[in-house]
Amino acid sequence: MRKEFYVCGRTELAGNHTDHQNGRVLAAAIELGVRARAGVNNENIVRIRSEGQPEIEVLLNQLTIRTREFGTAKALVRGMLAGFQELGLKIGGFDATVSSTLPAGAGLSSSAAFSVLIGRVLSELFNGGAVDPVVIARVAQRAENSFFGKPCGLMSQLVCALGKTIYVDFATREIETVEADFGAMGLTLCLTETGGSHAGLDTSYARIPADMVYVANLFDKGVLGDVDPAAFWSKGWDPANRPVRRAMHFFDENERVPKMRDALKARDGATYMRLMNESGRSSEKLLNNIVTSATGDTKLAQGLELSKRLLEGRGAWRVHGGGFAGCVQALMPREFFISYKFEMEKTFGVGSCREIRLV
Repeated sequence: MRKEFYVCGRTELAGNHTDHQNGRVLAAAIELGVRARAGVNNENIVRIRSEGQPEIEVLLNQLTIRTREFGTAKALVRGMLAGFQELGLKIGGFDATVSSTLPAGAGLSSSAAFSVLIGRVLSELFNGGAVDPVVIARVAQRAENSFFGKPCGLMSQLVCALGKTIYVDFATREIETVEADFGAMGLTLCLTETGGSHAGLDTSYARIPADMVYVANLFDKGVLGDVDPAAFWSKGWDPANRPVRRAMHFFDENERVPKMRDALKARDGATYMRLMNESGRSSEKLLNNIVTSATGDTKLAQGLELSKRLLEGRGAWRVHGGGFAGCVQALMPREFFISYKFEMEKTFGVGSCREIRLV
């Protein structure tokens, strides 16, 4: 007998590239997600079928990292099985069919949602559904880091596992559920896929945490979240230095995240949009995750510039997620959305701009 499983995707609201430095983040589960029908097969193998994708088969006695699988769903399955086994949790063979409403390349954490989905299947089928969602999220992060080859933080996996809007302080391990209702503020949140490719960007993504850790090491710390902000700002930094600019972004963004959380809780749309714009400009000017010399792709930059022309003085716009390619996140009074969508889709194609509803 097969059981049904569902995991939401996520959208990052604030905390761009802060989670991997023990910083603060604000992120929300969305109405789109991944679904599975899965059942125990009493064999030594996991088989997963997804429409339009090659069938995945992973043997339970072959759970070591395989670099040739980096970037594949098969690597995530292997990583989740290995992670459960290493924690002393039960694993077993199962067959599953998977479907998704998460658009590929939209920055809505399809890899995190898929990893958490596999964790939820393993929890329910072999561990009585008793595995804590935070544990599943941590196993999913390790699967992405070690087996999938993606140096991500824990934000996406946590949101997918908990299925709600959350504020997280990774330094204190505080996780707070936040009521986020943009509709009640008269606002529409949307994402535009600019069509840029993420291929070849692994080094660009990895360089961001590496630059931040470099600055943290100057204070004999492992990550920027452990550095005293006053001590950092007391130095006479040269802002022409890329690691320094990225550290500046971290400390500014880390102070901004709880303010954006509070604006959400107060349903103060004007303050939230002002802070969202501050976050976006910080990512562009300090974090520098808009254009990379690795590909020379300027589609994301074009999307941000067009959003500025359409929304300046009306709404807010920022890079969504890791950056360098992908999506523009925008927030605006609902009466502007139709015209914004029309103009963005004239440039990036029909269907590229979609409203994002939180759960």
